[in-house]
Amino acid sequence: MRSAIRTIRKIIEIDEEKCNGCGRCIPNCREGALRLVNGKVKLVNDRYCDGLGACLGHCPQGAIRLVERPPEALEEQPAAAQEAGCACGADASQKAVDGCPASRAIDLKGRLRQKEAPAAGGGAKEKAASALANWPVQLALVPVNAPYLRGADILLAADCAGFSCPDFHGSLLFGKILLVACPKLDDAQAYVEKLALIFRKNEIRSLTIVHMEVPCCSGLKMVVAEAMDRAGAHIPVEDVVVGIEGEMKDNIDSRRIF
Repeated sequence: MRSAIRTIRKIIEIDEEKCNGCGRCIPNCREGALRLVNGKVKLVNDRYCDGLGACLGHCPQGAIRLVERPPEALEEQPAAAQEAGCACGADASQKAVDGCPASRAIDLKGRLRQKEAPAAGGGAKEKAASALANWPVQLALVPVNAPYLRGADILLAADCAGFSCPDFHGSLLFGKILLVACPKLDDAQAYVEKLALIFRKNEIRSLTIVHMEVPCCSGLKMVVAEAMDRAGAHIPVEDVVVGIEGEMKDNIDSRRIF
């Protein structure tokens, strides 16, 4: 009797001993097959892996490789990784319903909270309105197809800018969708690819870059320039520089630079 032909295909394999849970590979998997589970990156849905290995070059630990396996072996793998708790602390039931709370897209427009802040001079408290209109805010976590990105005015802020500028919410963030990134400590190339996808998939109306005056922080402009070039996007861009003492420098309309 002739035996059935078992085809094989390429798929990634993750060495958990080498994986340090940095998550740099996750934004580079366009199929959404990778997630952080208990501090380790897992291939949570074998069927979504296209076997092209776009994530390979983004693992600083060399924990990802391409292997070939028969489809049967792939389908027999348990879904334990999806049933396990999330690295952020969410249990399996919460994750199954809502997804990871850290990366689930939430539109906060219309629900802007009011927080109490001390008034100048230490007197009675006055209400300070939050201008945050979306969650998550970290660029690495924001889904490229999040509904709030469509037709959005985006504020791309360096990590330190929000802490350094005393009126960040009132002067810069109001009416915009916030994306936060650090061009010095994060994987800039991963951000180039992520932003290029965002620019291609969403009709971004405008982009404001906010970064510190220190030289390393200006790399955020280069990330945006390369992403726009890759996406073939033409978006009005404004560059805002924040001084290390919290003052905003003169705004520069950088549309011509890009």
